[in-house]
Amino acid sequence: MAELHGAAGRKINCPGGYAAFMPDPLPPKLNWTPELVRALSDADLRIGRLAGEGGRLPNPHLLMRPFLRREAVLSSKIEGTQATLGELLAAEAGAAVARSPDDLREVGNYVAALEYGIKRLQDIPLSLRLVCELHERLMKGVRGEHATPGEFRRSQNWIGTPGCTLSNAAFVPPPPTELMDCLGGWEKFLHQKELPPLVQIGLAHYQFEAIHPFLDGNGRVGRLLITLFLVERSIMPTPLLYLSAFFEATRRDYYDRLRSVSERGEWGAWLHYFLNGVARQSEDALSRAQRINSLLAQWRLAVADISSKSPLLLLDMLAANPFLTIKKAADGLGVAFTTAQRAVERLEKLSIVRKVSQAKRDRVYCAKAVMDILEEPAKVAPGQSEP
Repeated sequence: MAELHGAAGRKINCPGGYAAFMPDPLPPKLNWTPELVRALSDADLRIGRLAGEGGRLPNPHLLMRPFLRREAVLSSKIEGTQATLGELLAAEAGAAVARSPDDLREVGNYVAALEYGIKRLQDIPLSLRLVCELHERLMKGVRGEHATPGEFRRSQNWIGTPGCTLSNAAFVPPPPTELMDCLGGWEKFLHQKELPPLVQIGLAHYQFEAIHPFLDGNGRVGRLLITLFLVERSIMPTPLLYLSAFFEATRRDYYDRLRSVSERGEWGAWLHYFLNGVARQSEDALSRAQRINSLLAQWRLAVADISSKSPLLLLDMLAANPFLTIKKAADGLGVAFTTAQRAVERLEKLSIVRKVSQAKRDRVYCAKAVMDILEEPAKVAPGQSEP
């Protein structure tokens, strides 16, 4: 493992009798051990394969939509939100779901923030300005909205068990008086080009979480930034790779590795973990994308002899969202309700979709085979999934 020679930061005494952690500027001095070199090589290979083969799939732009929503669900789950991918997709298709509107709104905000960030990168670089814009969209109208959406904190925050105080918190990030200096250094590092990009974003992700610049939403913004960095550097032209599934499946390791950097300067252990996550999730995403496309290819053959084009066009809608209502189908295809109804019924007869709601009005259908692929547990090791 690569180890930093020295500490990852220092503690400073603050008015009020508590100590806050001040991370050292990036980059740290790394020892490029064979293990770290192999981890980076494997991650580069896997993400390169996903970028190349994934980009050549017939519909990566359609698959981006459910993959992005899966990321939103899993990143929000780390913070305690309970909405499932099925509930989010069903709600977006126009179905009534039992889940709390607050949970669905939190996940929906994550989707909106990530989509906004991808589009915004066409105009401005990844920067503190963009970070604030992302945070504003993430926190608007949800629990934690009191935490000044879009604004860096002006008071001290801390991390620990419920009910803990500054004096017994597990971690206290930099005080507000030092915050902008820390963030300025972080932004400057983000724009450097000397390090391998995957190592750079691994280091930057730790630093962002250590600085903890917002009163709430730091974890979600930090995970958003990984994807946006990969897009900005053109490592993932089509954003199919997201790490929240890996972090959620290995949550204890995620927090232990972050803490090991702060407490003992163990950058090597953190980077090895992070790069393994990139490699495993690249494999995982490519496998899911290829299997979904294989299903769609089979289904296209099954509907090829149908005179109406509507069933074929519906398959693209199912790639973007496996849930469907007839009203949504009619709106999406720009056809009459009865035409959409006949198209959906054709797909139902071919066992491509099935009813998942028996409501008399606007019944809900689902391409269950696609949902099964999307909802599989995350791969956390070569050839292994989290039980």
